[in-house]
Amino acid sequence: MSTRKKKMIVGIVGGTIVLLALAYIGVGVFFTSHFLINTEINGNDFSGKSVSEADEFFKEQVKDYTLTIHDINGATETINSSDILLVYNENADLESILEKQNAFLWPKAFFEKNTEDVTFDLSYDDTKLQEKINSFGILQAGQTPAQSAYPAFDGSQFVITPEVYGITVTPETLKEKASSFIKQLLPEMDLAEQGCYETPRFFSDSEEVKQACDKMNEYCQASITYTMDVPVVIDRTVISTWLSVDADMNVIVDENGIRAWLEQFGEQYDTTGKTRTFTTPTGKSATVSGGTYGWSINEDTEFETIRNALNNKEVITKEPAYYISGVAASHSMPDWGNTYAEVDLSAQHMWYVVNGAVALESDVVTGLPTPNRVTPEGVYSIVEKKLDKVLVGEKDPATGKPEYETPVDYWMRITWQGVGFHDASWQSSFGGTRNQIAGSHGCVNMPVDKAAALYNMIEMGTPVIIHY
Repeated sequence: MSTRKKKMIVGIVGGTIVLLALAYIGVGVFFTSHFLINTEINGNDFSGKSVSEADEFFKEQVKDYTLTIHDINGATETINSSDILLVYNENADLESILEKQNAFLWPKAFFEKNTEDVTFDLSYDDTKLQEKINSFGILQAGQTPAQSAYPAFDGSQFVITPEVYGITVTPETLKEKASSFIKQLLPEMDLAEQGCYETPRFFSDSEEVKQACDKMNEYCQASITYTMDVPVVIDRTVISTWLSVDADMNVIVDENGIRAWLEQFGEQYDTTGKTRTFTTPTGKSATVSGGTYGWSINEDTEFETIRNALNNKEVITKEPAYYISGVAASHSMPDWGNTYAEVDLSAQHMWYVVNGAVALESDVVTGLPTPNRVTPEGVYSIVEKKLDKVLVGEKDPATGKPEYETPVDYWMRITWQGVGFHDASWQSSFGGTRNQIAGSHGCVNMPVDKAAALYNMIEMGTPVIIHY
């Protein structure tokens, strides 16, 4: 090959290289003011576009912008730019994207995508946005709050009820998410995907739920049987009503619920002061109410019994604890059994009944029928027996001395307010209407021989029924 041809080839090759270099540089210079190939901003392709072109594009987008919001049930709501007076301002972020790209490595852009998300400098009327959101139908109806899994009693044991995912969205949450989408001019927003719905705090497989369920079933292993006329049983069906969990899945024993159960138990079986219907030794049907005799369950003691049984998973059969004076002869009514003393205030007569048969009876004189001296109606018991007792009346304000000081041979106290059976040798007669003119201060006056006989027969704690 001649020297001339060689020089020509070298010239052509050199010129081509120079042209290519100039072209490469020229393209690089172009991309100093334009976005590289495969540049995507907020989901839009801006390959070879300038910042001003991107600005114009987004301005048009803002003008026609609509955000469509999808709820979990398939319903949709929209927010248009005109609804909130949306305005686009030039965005420095677009310049930043341009500045950080390496324009002279433009060939590389053909083989990799550059994806950018920018938050636009937008302005809108915040009040109108809130008003628009408040008008959404998805906020007006059919909202269901999320519910954690929790232990529930199924009739025989506690089992875990699965969690429920909520479909409740608050206006504040929706506004926060919508504002973010609007600032990026994103067209679609799915409430579920954006975590706008409430989610349960605890799930069926949460360890806290499992532990709570196990503990509640442990409590239900306890059982208490009260040996009443018909046994009363506290078993798992009752215990389960006292158990629940708090927001942190801690098991709560409802102490108020236990006390309410005991109160109902007492109302059913306590007899002190209640009205009883019975038949007198003469065959008369009578009723009596009031007094101090009868069953009275010690609810405080039984509360501790129940709490301890639950904590220790105990199975117990027992009589309930009663207050010291709160016991009677029978749980069936009338509760004084078949041995008792009875005073008929209308007949001015008393009987002492032993094992269902009258062992002693006598006419009596009871209290003068005035408010401060009348013998109190009710069911009581003998609480004190004494020989040679001096009965002392209330102090007379005028003299400063007791109204009376009367010695008696046989004293059988019925109430601690001073009412009792005793002999009354000063009474000229008994029964009839004697009490209306020479009535006692509330005691049951008896002939001396009858009082002596009663004193020798009656025992402490014997029920005393006083009625009309």
